Amino acid sequence: MIDVMRKNSDTHRVAVAVMPGAPIFELAVPCEVFGVARPELADPWYEFALCATEPGTVIAGGFAAPAAFGLDDLITADTVIVPACTNVHERQPAGLVAAVAEAHARGARIAALCSGAFVVAQAGLLDGRRATTHWMHADELRRRFPAVIVDETVISASDDRVHTSAGTAAAIDLCIDLVRQDHGTAVANALARRMVTPPHRDADQAQYILSPLPAAAASPLSNITDWALAHLHEPIRLRDLAARAHLSERQLTRRFLEVYGRTPGDWLIRERLRRAQELLELTDLTIDRVASQSGFATAAGLRAAFARHLHLAPSDYRNTWRAA
Repeated sequence: MIDVMRKNSDTHRVAVAVMPGAPIFELAVPCEVFGVARPELADPWYEFALCATEPGTVIAGGFAAPAAFGLDDLITADTVIVPACTNVHERQPAGLVAAVAEAHARGARIAALCSGAFVVAQAGLLDGRRATTHWMHADELRRRFPAVIVDETVISASDDRVHTSAGTAAAIDLCIDLVRQDHGTAVANALARRMVTPPHRDADQAQYILSPLPAAAASPLSNITDWALAHLHEPIRLRDLAARAHLSERQLTRRFLEVYGRTPGDWLIRERLRRAQELLELTDLTIDRVASQSGFATAAGLRAAFARHLHLAPSDYRNTWRAA
């Protein structure tokens, strides 16, 4: 049974923001972790409230949020959780953004699950902080909020009272970690066993990042990136790209930052890694051949890039994804 928020209580109060059309999974995770009474683990557990941004809010799948709590209740909570938002390309609800900022100013702990980071970023709470989100949305977060230090490789990131998680299942990891902060490791481990999930995953989302970054159709970068993708196996220098774009190296770098949120060098490394990942998954080429065809020249260079960016060896990546 889901607990409800009771005013004037010493019990830690958790409020979850509910936006129209919000994905079900990221909303269900905090309900399961914080909203179910567990006196055998800790008593009191939490007071819990679903706080709708507007009356009669309907989330994905046609589920409706109860109208008992609103943003005023969210502002006074001890922990505010912002699940995934409906559309990362749109401005988030102004009332919710203001409520999250006010709650933080009052001393609340803020946790964004998956793309909920866009709400917290719009509130200005991620400026100058290391944060993460679903890897598919990391570049959009980086582009729209350049003051945020986006790290799409990690499962979660914490900076003082502001916490962010990677996509979907990583919401479980962050919520269990919040329980660990409140009630200790033994309670968090017991909760994880009941949820049939590891109490702590020594992992990241780097190995899942595969999708290429599309260039804007009207951008002169589209011709450059198409050429680079066709010549990944060759040495490619910044001045080569700049010459093809008829731009100075500084202008090209600025344009890449505007379109992709990263420098040409960073973009090139990411695309070489993506090519190597595809070759490891879909072919039986040796590690040396994969390195050569993806532009890393040597197996040692490929292994170093995998260790730095994906945090595992090429052979381990192949074994994992070929098995899958």
